[in-house]
Amino acid sequence: MTSSVPARAPEELLAGLDPEQREVAANPSGPMVVLAGAGTGKTRAITHRIAYGVAAGAYHPGRVLAVTFTVRAAGEMRTRLRTLGVPGVQARTFHAAALRQLQFFWPQAVGGAPPDVVAQKVPLVVEAAGRLRLRLDRAGLRDVAAEIEWAKVSMLTAETYPAAARAEGRQPAGLDATAMARVLEVYAEVCAERHVIDFEDVLLLTVGLLDEYPQVAAQVHQQYRHFVVDEYQDVNRLQQHLLDQWVGQRADLCVVGDPAQSIYSFTGASADHLLSFARRHPDARTVRLVRNYRSSPQVVHLANLVLGGRRTPGPQEGRTVPGRAAPVELVAQAADGPAPTLTAYDDDESEARGVAQKVTSLLGAGVPASEIAVLYRTNSQSEAVESALAQAGVPYLVRGGERFFSRAEVRSAVLLLRGAVRSDDGSAALGEIVRGVLSGAGWSPDPPAGGGATRERWESLQAIALLADDLVRSTPGARTADLVAELDRRAAEQHAPTVQGITLASLHAAKGLEWDAVLLIGCSEGLLPITLADGPERVEEERRLLYVGVTRARRHLDLSWAGSRSAGGRSTRKVSRFLAPAATVLGGSAVGPTGGRSRGRRAATARTPRTCRSCGALLSGAAERKVGRCSQCPPTYDEATFEQLRRWRVETARAQGVPAFVVFTDATLTAIAEQDPRDADGLRAISGVGERKLELYGDRVLEVLEAAREETTGPGGPRPA
Repeated sequence: MTSSVPARAPEELLAGLDPEQREVAANPSGPMVVLAGAGTGKTRAITHRIAYGVAAGAYHPGRVLAVTFTVRAAGEMRTRLRTLGVPGVQARTFHAAALRQLQFFWPQAVGGAPPDVVAQKVPLVVEAAGRLRLRLDRAGLRDVAAEIEWAKVSMLTAETYPAAARAEGRQPAGLDATAMARVLEVYAEVCAERHVIDFEDVLLLTVGLLDEYPQVAAQVHQQYRHFVVDEYQDVNRLQQHLLDQWVGQRADLCVVGDPAQSIYSFTGASADHLLSFARRHPDARTVRLVRNYRSSPQVVHLANLVLGGRRTPGPQEGRTVPGRAAPVELVAQAADGPAPTLTAYDDDESEARGVAQKVTSLLGAGVPASEIAVLYRTNSQSEAVESALAQAGVPYLVRGGERFFSRAEVRSAVLLLRGAVRSDDGSAALGEIVRGVLSGAGWSPDPPAGGGATRERWESLQAIALLADDLVRSTPGARTADLVAELDRRAAEQHAPTVQGITLASLHAAKGLEWDAVLLIGCSEGLLPITLADGPERVEEERRLLYVGVTRARRHLDLSWAGSRSAGGRSTRKVSRFLAPAATVLGGSAVGPTGGRSRGRRAATARTPRTCRSCGALLSGAAERKVGRCSQCPPTYDEATFEQLRRWRVETARAQGVPAFVVFTDATLTAIAEQDPRDADGLRAISGVGERKLELYGDRVLEVLEAAREETTGPGGPRPA
């Protein structure tokens, strides 16, 4: 059951805000950039800014557009605004706002219905890859779909993509830049033939409408006069271009973000837009929110230490870039809590069992299951934890999967509840009626044993039952119709009810969330930072990712790492370099090896040289680093050997019915010819030769090299200089 909230007086809206939040709210006109640290109440500040602007007469609610990045965040913003007596403000994601405009203006400007939006790229990628005779597994298809997204948000075409991809060293699914450009081209053809677009096309087409049709831009500028953008550090080039078109020449733009939580560069996001806002808007007011209300002083202190260990810029680095500007140093406002801990385990299974034991202890101490989270860097880390929790009988849910209101059991339950509205004569308690209805969807009074999908389905239905109880407490006399209305409202705003069970989530999926207790596993080199973090900027983003994980905790924070992947394996991992600055809190075990690199990381670095072996020049791009030679220096391989390798690749590709670059790219083939490996270990050390390709082609490549060697020098003889 919902009811309207009366408008509040302007000064009443400022009461209860801290000085920095009050500065944000009390100045609703003109450009403003808010640097908001984790847990500092940024949503509270910007929703009060909007409500104050409306109450003070500076805003008309229908002319305000508040933009954020997730449906959940947009729903939360609308809920808070409604509570503040401002229900008419549009609070949407970039994509939702753009899609609404596209559907409205397309028939007027272009004519006819706009193309349908596809929920998933992968089926279209499958068709495009098939036309190019590319054989991609499921992981490869996902990587290519993500690369298409990156290209579009970077506003690249099939023609401009190769140069940009080479500069970034991008090789999705092992495809070189030329091959990926062909995929982009054919993917666009497939979309055009089917008259469909993807989510990035929604933004691109809206940009096109605003660019090419002045009457459309004029209507948008007439409709929206005031703008607020949350999580501004996550804006990509395309979103920034769209925002510029929305705002036009107006100055009423408030952006809010935290450069210390910029963790999505792989999607094209950049905190540069946030950090350069004051330069682009010289009249902008800058406000820093530093008071952390979420976490205990102990957690805040650790977070500041982790972030404070970032590298400092060199004298040549004049421009402001993510990770190099001084971050907001948090000031704790919450009550004291237990000291964070760091635990070392022998292997991943031992770490998972230890986590399960700690979770059990927390539950026994009265911490609700919904207030406990296990966080990790990669999704593959969850398997061991899931097994250990299931054995311990601890319910859990893996975050990042299907949205709550999209789940089959939830849709079925809502349908059954709609049918029960007419038969609800008020003779029974709402909770009793709801649980009876939910029984038809698979709910039972007792949870199923173990975890997995069965437990997740039960937890979804249990969340609806508990929501009914909450509704009765807040609105005595509420009936089934009121519960259905509440579910409809929450579905529209993607405001899912709390689901019981501890949360398992990747660090990326955990952003924007918080729990009383956080157990952060895998704090070792190779995971934090991930081995794939190539270069100082990407390593610093990994530090920010750890910072995000640490600041999700309100009171309890347990960090852990394992020396080996498998039980009985040799301990080759080292504790993450990011924890060294926090040794005063976590103890001496937080100090890793000199330079903070594990043996595996050093080996990876050795396989990818940074300077040309011939002239010593700094190498640029993945292709040059792969062969260890700059493009200006002549090849150092034996031409006859390279030609034999090339002929073998052509024959192999023809036999498998795939393009030659799928077997090995030109850069990898060149590296093989130049390094002339004598065995599988030597071949494995070459960038671009993974275990899968070593298994498929390793023996034959070594045979080709040996044959070429014998032709040149005789069996076992030395190669010419």
